[in-house]
Amino acid sequence: MRPGRIRVLALGIIWRGDKLLVAEGYDPFKRQTFYRPLGGGVEFGEYARDALIREFDEELSAELVNIHYLETLQNIFTFDGQPGHEIILLFEAGFADETLYARDDLMVIEANESAQAAWKRLDEFTDETPLYPAGLCDLLTGSAR
Repeated sequence: MRPGRIRVLALGIIWRGDKLLVAEGYDPFKRQTFYRPLGGGVEFGEYARDALIREFDEELSAELVNIHYLETLQNIFTFDGQPGHEIILLFEAGFADETLYARDDLMVIEANESAQAAWKRLDEFTDETPLYPAGLCDLLTGSAR
C-alpha cells in the first residue's frame, strides 16, 4: 500500500455454524498474529461484489453463492510500522462447493504467497490475537444471523 492512499477492500463473511473463516496474518513490527476475513482490494472500475467473487476465486479457487452486503467499516491502522487507511465493504456469503465447509484448514494463495485460513469462533479473538478490521467482532456479535 502506498502511503497517503485509501485502499478499498471487499471482505467475505463466511460462517460454518458459529465459526468464521479467517486468514492468519502477522505484523512483524508488533510481533503479533492477527486474523482477517478473506477478500481483497477493489480494482478501479470494479464493483465491490465482483472484487469479492474474484478474490475468492484467486485465493481459494472457490465460487461464492448467496452474496449479500452487510456493512461498510473504516479502518485506520498501523501495519509493519506504516500507517494505513481502508474502506471495507463486508459481504456475507457461502461456498458453492459444500466440501469446503468440512475442511478445518484452507490454504490461501495471494500474490505468490500462501497463508493459512481457519474457522474460528468470535470468542477466540483477543487483544493478543485480534480480528481485523477494528470493530468487526462487535459488529458480528451484535448482528442477528
